[in-house]
Amino acid sequence: MTTGVPLACPCGEVWELKPEYAGVLLECPVCGRTLRAPRPGFRPLPAPDGDPAFDRDVFLLNQRAFTISSQYEVWGDDGKALAYVERPTYPVRTVIAWLVGIFAAASVGSWMARLLEDHAEVLAGIFALALVGVTVATFAVVMMSVRPLRHVTVYRDSSRREPLLRVIQEQRAAVLTRTYRVVTVADEPLARLRKVYVHNLVRKRWYVEDPAGAVTALAVEDSIVLSLMRRVLGPFFGLLRTNFVIQAERGEVLGEFNRKFTLFDRYVLDLRSDVERRLDRRIALALGIMLDTGERR
Repeated sequence: MTTGVPLACPCGEVWELKPEYAGVLLECPVCGRTLRAPRPGFRPLPAPDGDPAFDRDVFLLNQRAFTISSQYEVWGDDGKALAYVERPTYPVRTVIAWLVGIFAAASVGSWMARLLEDHAEVLAGIFALALVGVTVATFAVVMMSVRPLRHVTVYRDSSRREPLLRVIQEQRAAVLTRTYRVVTVADEPLARLRKVYVHNLVRKRWYVEDPAGAVTALAVEDSIVLSLMRRVLGPFFGLLRTNFVIQAERGEVLGEFNRKFTLFDRYVLDLRSDVERRLDRRIALALGIMLDTGERR
């Protein structure tokens, strides 16, 4: 007797398909998501490192409130605590970076102001504009060069004795693109997360690249219409929450990263659409963390 192929969509719809649809890309008639039907006898692959903390499809991220650093508690959909995440802010070192930037900008501005005294009034206006531009640029470059990098560490629990994963910030100052390197505790590279600032003007997106630089996945804001409304209205009292759809390189939906409608920041990273686990769950969790803290939400 031939058995059907079960297919479940994150929107809640479930079907039993004919065997010939196994491995085929389909569209959910209810929500429009692109899904790939599993093959008969398919069993999800375990986490590559064998760690049960990553061996799942749904992660709940709860950001701790009233803390200086960015801290998250990671739970499974079964209510089990999985991990603890911290991204320090280094407030003292950041203040020092600002002071150094201000001192450098004041020094450069003072030097350029003395040059103005030696030029005719015709050139004074041009030099005044140059003075402002160079002073601001000096402050920005020096401040961003001195302030500390903010790496992310995923720990087993809040004791922070056992690290599981790291996300390394690669630039102190970034103009067009910012990148983060996802590595194991043994410093083995897993992926690079890349954010292009110009895309944020219309629709936020993050690229997931393998260690060789090939794009393997993409996280993009859920709707171009909602994206444009957020640019004009902002979050609008939480009603225009920024959610992301995670896609494979060919556009198939692998999962979603959604902010829950709560007073504090709580997120759901749902990867049930990725039935074949093409996206390493360690990379997916790192991506989810950066979709919040990397976007300053």
